[in-house]
Amino acid sequence: MKALPEGRELKRIALGVQYDGSTWNGYQKQPDRHTVQDRLEIALKEFARVDLATTCAGRTDAGVHALEQVIHFDTDLSRPINAWVRGVNAFLPDSIVVRWAKELAHDPQHEFHARFSAHSRTYHYVLYNNPNRSALLAGRAGWVFRPIDVELMREAAQCLVGTHDFSAFRSSQCQAKTPVKKLNELRIERRGDVIIFTVCAAAFLHHMVRNLVGSLVYVGIGRQPVSWMREVLESGDRDMAAPTFMPDGLYLAKVGYDPKWGLPQEDSSPLGWF
Repeated sequence: MKALPEGRELKRIALGVQYDGSTWNGYQKQPDRHTVQDRLEIALKEFARVDLATTCAGRTDAGVHALEQVIHFDTDLSRPINAWVRGVNAFLPDSIVVRWAKELAHDPQHEFHARFSAHSRTYHYVLYNNPNRSALLAGRAGWVFRPIDVELMREAAQCLVGTHDFSAFRSSQCQAKTPVKKLNELRIERRGDVIIFTVCAAAFLHHMVRNLVGSLVYVGIGRQPVSWMREVLESGDRDMAAPTFMPDGLYLAKVGYDPKWGLPQEDSSPLGWF
């Protein structure tokens, strides 16, 4: 950050943003302007009366949700920190909401960055497993009508944890420099008819979580044996894995940062599944 000519200094503001992605064309700005970032920056301009460019912790695809996306922007405006919450929310649709705001201390040597300061990202995938689809979960959970054996999926998932080449679960449009990622955690829980996949890593490949879930479901419904998951992983062949699973049940749940930043991140979730 650098001082402005009139002596005022730029401030870096971080926001925690929650959204239902089912009606948006993903997070990142697009020409049609029907994305979460577009709508958020429009709301920021309405409130601040100036353009404010934002940077996010991680882009999400069309139909994908966020319990807590983290973004930052720089501004020389002086506003009470709560004003960035209530003021911006006044210009946002119901499907997007700012949950918290934090002004970060100016430190040229260690400047907070929503993306590069993050040390982990946690996603949940919510899967409704019932013979009939649910009207109340439409757009908010994936659906499989065949019975799923969670224990088989847990056994198959063991080979995925750790550092691997995840080329077999990588989108052809992925722009990551390397397919090698370290998967810190892959947990699968059943709560009645709802199955929750929790996946944590420093970073993910494009469509990686949805591709992992789709292949695990193949094992869970008995279409493939447990050993197949390791074979797919070691093959590095995207065509060998299951098709990309639907986006409906995917949630960016948490972005991990060093406690030194003092971000007021929320520990609880508005959804009872997590």
